Amino acid sequence: MSTKVRRHKKHAGGHEEEAHADERWLVTYGDMLTVLMALFIVLFAMSQVDQNKFNALKSSLSMAFGNPSVTFAAPGSAVAGDAGGGDSAPMDISAPATKEEKEEAEKQARAALAALDRAKASARAKNAEKEVEKFDRIKKKIQAALNKQNASDSVQFRVDERGLVVTVVTSSVVFGNNSATLLSDGRRIIDAIAPALRTEKNKIEVDGHTNWLPVNSGPYPSNWELSTARASTVVRRLITRGLPASRVNASGYADQRPLYPDTDPRSVTLNRRVEVVVLSDLDAQTKALLPAAAGVPSTSH
Repeated sequence: MSTKVRRHKKHAGGHEEEAHADERWLVTYGDMLTVLMALFIVLFAMSQVDQNKFNALKSSLSMAFGNPSVTFAAPGSAVAGDAGGGDSAPMDISAPATKEEKEEAEKQARAALAALDRAKASARAKNAEKEVEKFDRIKKKIQAALNKQNASDSVQFRVDERGLVVTVVTSSVVFGNNSATLLSDGRRIIDAIAPALRTEKNKIEVDGHTNWLPVNSGPYPSNWELSTARASTVVRRLITRGLPASRVNASGYADQRPLYPDTDPRSVTLNRRVEVVVLSDLDAQTKALLPAAAGVPSTSH
């Protein structure tokens, strides 16, 4: 009796394994459907012809093969002599057959590139003119504020490759001798400049400059520390008057960027200055056109 039961269980177990084996066709079926889907996607993509890309390919093949004629058919058409046949005529791609035709093609290409360069140059010139117009509006706002403070003589304006440069001559009414502390007149000048800059989005650079005379007293060991400290003082004042700190930075240049040579009598007073620069956000090639657009010669910094 027990022997029959064991055989029945073994038979039953074998039957279950065979039933699972019969379901393995589902895996093969799924793989086949995936392959068919990929095939249909590829066929669909091949049926979509981008005429611009096809013309580019045509030109590239023409340049590659040179004078010999190359027969090339777009997708969906038959190549001449192909067993598939077709109503569409093949495209004949060939390079210029003569030297004159090649030279003419090169001439037209050069003319097209020159026209493109002229268009870019014209666009840059117009952008530079618009930037100078904006700088002129800022300048007039600052001048109006300075006139109310009777301080217009202490500030000069110019446009260079960086942008609008507002030069504050650091005479005894702005900073004391060998000092980086703004005097009352200096504070009034910076306070007059700040509102016009606050309404703009351009970044502001404040540069400190000294004359060639060495520092022989005070807390600063050299003109480098003195020029940087004065620029930082102006930056702090601008920030207290509403300019975001992220838009402003300070730099000191000592006597390394003079407006006048040491032999010029004006160098002692006019090279001692702080420059508040409204930086242009245009590209480098357009910024190089700013001085010409403003009607001043270009100067390098």
